[in-house]
Amino acid sequence: MIVSSKGRYALRVMVALAQRPQGEYVPLKEIADAEGISRKYLESIMTILSKADFVDASHGKNGGYRLNRAVEEYTVGAILRLTEGDLSPVACDAACERNCHSRAMWAKLGKMIDDFFDGITLRELMEQE
Repeated sequence: MIVSSKGRYALRVMVALAQRPQGEYVPLKEIADAEGISRKYLESIMTILSKADFVDASHGKNGGYRLNRAVEEYTVGAILRLTEGDLSPVACDAACERNCHSRAMWAKLGKMIDDFFDGITLRELMEQE
């Protein structure tokens, strides 16, 4: 499993928003500059996060983005699945017609990955150095 820049940047942005006072909107330009992410690429990530109701967006003066729930309610797994899709290490599923003896092993590894990332909250990321 390889996490793309979209997933890594989404995590960085969510941590950056979590570090702000609750309810404060942060302009896209400010986030992009602070995180070293192009505004255009960041817009695409923020659109994904906003459509999934992970963040609120406000337009106009004093607009920007903010988290819309407590940092403990966001998990790394949820953010990565949103931006990356399935976190399985291989594209192997029950619909496969092969009699593959390793399918159960891949499924177990996929569950371990999900459990690992779902066990880390945004709060915990903020507290790590």
